[in-house]
Amino acid sequence: MSNNSIELDVRRETPRKQVPEEYVLPVVGTDGRDASATTTDRPAKTRKQKVAANIQFVSCCVPLFLAGWNDGTLGPLLPRIQTVYNVNFTVVSLLFVLACVGFFSGALINVPLSDKLGFGKVIVLGSLFQIVAYTLMAPALPFPALVVAYAINGVGVALQDAQANGYVASLDSNAEAKMGVLHAVYGAGALCAPLVATQFAQQKRWSFHFLASLGLAVTNTVVLIAIFKFKTQDECLAEIGQVIPERTENEQSANNKGKFRQIMGHRTVQFLAFFILFYVGVEVTIGGWIVTYIIQERHGGPSSGYISAGFFGGLMVGRVALLWVNEKVNNLLINSLFLNNPILQDRRTSRYLPLHPTSYSVRPSFLFPHIRLITALDRLEIVIWFVPSLIGNAIAVSIVGVILGPMYPIAMNHAGRVLPRWILTGSIGWIAGFGQTGSAILPFMTGAISNKYGIKSLQPLLVAMMGLLIVLWAIVPGHRRPD
Repeated sequence: MSNNSIELDVRRETPRKQVPEEYVLPVVGTDGRDASATTTDRPAKTRKQKVAANIQFVSCCVPLFLAGWNDGTLGPLLPRIQTVYNVNFTVVSLLFVLACVGFFSGALINVPLSDKLGFGKVIVLGSLFQIVAYTLMAPALPFPALVVAYAINGVGVALQDAQANGYVASLDSNAEAKMGVLHAVYGAGALCAPLVATQFAQQKRWSFHFLASLGLAVTNTVVLIAIFKFKTQDECLAEIGQVIPERTENEQSANNKGKFRQIMGHRTVQFLAFFILFYVGVEVTIGGWIVTYIIQERHGGPSSGYISAGFFGGLMVGRVALLWVNEKVNNLLINSLFLNNPILQDRRTSRYLPLHPTSYSVRPSFLFPHIRLITALDRLEIVIWFVPSLIGNAIAVSIVGVILGPMYPIAMNHAGRVLPRWILTGSIGWIAGFGQTGSAILPFMTGAISNKYGIKSLQPLLVAMMGLLIVLWAIVPGHRRPD
């Protein structure tokens, strides 16, 4: 008995291996902010403010639904457009090129417009661009007019995408969950569009599909005007009871030096922008060209457009379901990986890693599991490439959508945690707007390559682009933003 008791006493007094303080990860809440900070200094919101916050958030979701509707429309209509205008893959891909010009232009002008006009006016301006674009698309004007309309539409989508993402990232409660819902609504729009567009593609008046788009665009404009009333972002946030911090010296310095120049020179912003560019490019390339691939390579019928709907439906499900799973699994995995591994805790060895363990102080999960997800996507695309089964390909495309879904909101949430607050809205606007150009560049490349080598080149091209996503995500910095 005495020996046992002595042994127990020794065990109690033996100190545990201490993790150096510099490696200790702070407790981070689900919204990405330090959970150790007290919330008693934040005034409780009234019921009216909570209702107003929900209404504003739903209003931000409307332009994202329309953006998804826009991206989900073209895939089922592409074969019909080629037939009606008698154009090859390269020429029809000009729709993506001019859309790219529009997206890039919208991303460039978003920052100066936001500083000059404010959130409420810029997001409404973007909605008006879309009304003009759909008005030009509906009568089935000559092909050059259709191309120009896609450029105008691109400006509108980029402006609204930037403003909505920037607004949600600035929220002080449940920003991460709301970002997931915001982009799930995009997936819902992209799911609904092919269901409608596939029916119109088989009709004589195929272009009347854009009348439905026009109706949604008008509704979007009315909602944005009624809810935000052309107010600035700070005014809208104050309306829902969010405390607007006073301008710091850093913020004032950013304004004096030029916010646009600071955003353009920020390494993290540019890495995230290029990651989103290729991510959106992969997403829209699959949604836009998979119908043509299925029809020509798997001998699918006119109803093959529903496969595009399955992809975007998977995208929507993934953005809601996998965000929660991702957060729970990732925190457990990476905490275990770094805190229980003496090799990774040693600076002499960890410096050779792509990112030092301390760089995961905000989200210790943000690197490795997503690389596994992208690797799984590559494997599924190889299945679609080599397995000549119509049903099997349709199922695999839907699963690709589910896995691909959460990556965009995860990247946006990461930006919200690591970027300085004084350039956050402008940076997220640039990331979203610049990233949207991927929805034009990569589909155009696909069309140009397919014109020479056939649509069978789609799958190896997607596999290569997903491999590039792994590289880009691995080099995105993970340091906490300055307060």
